[in-house]
Amino acid sequence: MSIVVNLNRREFLSAGMAVAGTLTLGIQLGADARSTSGSTFVPNAFLRIGKDDSITIVVGRSEMGQGVHTALPMLIAEELDADWSKVRVQAAPVAREYDHPGFGLQLTGGSTSVSSSWEPLRKAGATARAMLVTAASQTWKVDRNDCRTEAGHVVHTPSQKRLSYGQLIERASTLKVPQSVTLKDPSDFKFIGQQLQRLDLPEKTNGSAKYGIDVTVPGMLTALIARPPVFGAKVKSVDSTATVAIAGVRRVVTIDAGVAILADSFWLANKGREALRVDWDEGELASFDERKLLRNYEELAKRPGAVAKEQGNVNIDAAKIEHRLEAQYEFPFLTHTPMEPLNCVADVRADRCEIWVGTQFQTRDREVAAQAAGLRVEQVELHTMLMGGGFGRRGVPDGHFVREAVQLSKIVAAPVKVMWTRADDIQGGYYRPAYLHRVAGDVGRAGEILAWRHRVVGQSIMAGTSFEAMIVTDGIDRSSVYFPYYQWPNYRIELHTMELGIPVWSWRSVGATHNAFVIECFMDELAHAAGKDPYEFRRSLLTPRQRQTLDLAAQKAGWTTQLPPGRGRGIAVYPFHSFVAQVVEVSIDASGSLKVDRVVCAIDCGTVVNPDIVRAQIEGGIAMGLSAALHEQVTFERGRVQQSGFADYPILRIHEMPCVEVHILPSEGRPLGVGESGVPPLAPALANAIFSATGQRIRRLPLPQQFS
Repeated sequence: MSIVVNLNRREFLSAGMAVAGTLTLGIQLGADARSTSGSTFVPNAFLRIGKDDSITIVVGRSEMGQGVHTALPMLIAEELDADWSKVRVQAAPVAREYDHPGFGLQLTGGSTSVSSSWEPLRKAGATARAMLVTAASQTWKVDRNDCRTEAGHVVHTPSQKRLSYGQLIERASTLKVPQSVTLKDPSDFKFIGQQLQRLDLPEKTNGSAKYGIDVTVPGMLTALIARPPVFGAKVKSVDSTATVAIAGVRRVVTIDAGVAILADSFWLANKGREALRVDWDEGELASFDERKLLRNYEELAKRPGAVAKEQGNVNIDAAKIEHRLEAQYEFPFLTHTPMEPLNCVADVRADRCEIWVGTQFQTRDREVAAQAAGLRVEQVELHTMLMGGGFGRRGVPDGHFVREAVQLSKIVAAPVKVMWTRADDIQGGYYRPAYLHRVAGDVGRAGEILAWRHRVVGQSIMAGTSFEAMIVTDGIDRSSVYFPYYQWPNYRIELHTMELGIPVWSWRSVGATHNAFVIECFMDELAHAAGKDPYEFRRSLLTPRQRQTLDLAAQKAGWTTQLPPGRGRGIAVYPFHSFVAQVVEVSIDASGSLKVDRVVCAIDCGTVVNPDIVRAQIEGGIAMGLSAALHEQVTFERGRVQQSGFADYPILRIHEMPCVEVHILPSEGRPLGVGESGVPPLAPALANAIFSATGQRIRRLPLPQQFS
């Protein structure tokens, strides 16, 4: 049988990426539970119970630090009434059972892992519990209604007899899977809402956890690729004389991505690459310069674009307007910089291919591997490894870092690990696109917003990808624009989509990374033009539920208290699945140097599965948003990325991290995403705080180095 849950895709796609329609998720449980030689009870694709009482939970989402290898097992363990000390986690194989219900593909993204699994995984646990109770009642020949479960045991309440789950698996494996099960009332939750220790914490602490970069297999060669200096450049000629003379360098091979050096170790491959001489045909992008690009964007923003969303009439009678404000905002290219550089191990044989990779997109990467190996998809086995960060970088639809490893393994007939250096990824990877926004607003005589007009210029991250049909409708890339969360009576949002040849993809919180900054900074300007407090101004335009979050942030931050000269406080909100409000406090010293002193965040994320994971994700999002606001930008000169590492692409240092407070609103609603929610409000709240302290408006990121 199947447990079928009809789920609206709008609940799972990231902000500005919603699509109409529903998708059915079928959890294939089979007519009977499965067992392996009587030693394991397999009631469904997500759960294995052993005779030794071990409970293995198979997780179909990728773990990259966000905590899904704990939060998702908690959902099953809750309904199973498991003994948490017996719970172990295992990464799922690539299979339809583990597809994301909102996307119809096996992937991890959009801050949707918990929300999309909330009912399916709880039902998987409840189904197993029901079967174990039936098995116990049959063993004891008692009414199953007199039995209860607790901590991995079935207990006969009248007699207090107990059997562990491991003792019941043989009989449970013979039972029919129940057609329906009853889920717990939230008042009965034992795990959900608790701050349980992460299941992967011991291995990550003692160093035994295996990331993609740790994988080695017998006979493996390590490959580094001399990549094009300009996107779209092609190899004209190669001189590998000095490279092949290095002991331990085994092959030099030209593939789609560039010229690969295969050696016995990373260091030998790197030495061989340094000795290599490649002559490139640099192609059309050899003169690309992002400064010229932004000036072109500026001219384009003066002209009407494709209408993405509109309501009412934005052409307001001049007699009703007290203030008309206009502003332009500019945003640079950003790179993802996960701590673990990209890597993939592939072993291609005549009839099969095995790959080990930290990936956010298993379905597509297995398809890419099959195409590159010349095999059927079912002949490819993909092992999902732990990831040292992803932020979207490990979920690109073309699966290029998998393709490279498979191509090379097939050519040399040996296992190959392709490694990317930090410079490889910064200079030849994927980027958050550069954007330019032009926005105008009208304020009435009573201080109300009469109209909001907004144009966005930038690249589409979805056009030409496997997500295009899902996301791009009527020529509008829904990941690039937003849909108003304030109760504005009249607004129009327009989009100019550019094609540049620079590879771009989702960066943590996607379009919200720039949309939130524009909306929340301009809202601050409108509030001051209207003579109103920025907090109260926002409050009047939000729903009652959203106001609770805003109120909590303002209260905890002491919004109404006075700050001394040289200090400022700013506020911003944004609904990326969860509704988040943040207040930032800054100080500017006598030399004009900025210090971010404090960030107070309130979040409404529905039911909280593990509050420690929620806080950690919000804290991490704040750090990433602050890093981008203070430092990060990718620049081009003669088509070449000018940054190569953390020396010239600096990220936030520990001494720059402010004191962060995270306050979670209590809720019994469906869980909402938190992985990306902490990023969008940070930069605008920071910019608004700088205005409060200095009177200086910020309309371009990253921030200037000094303030007057």
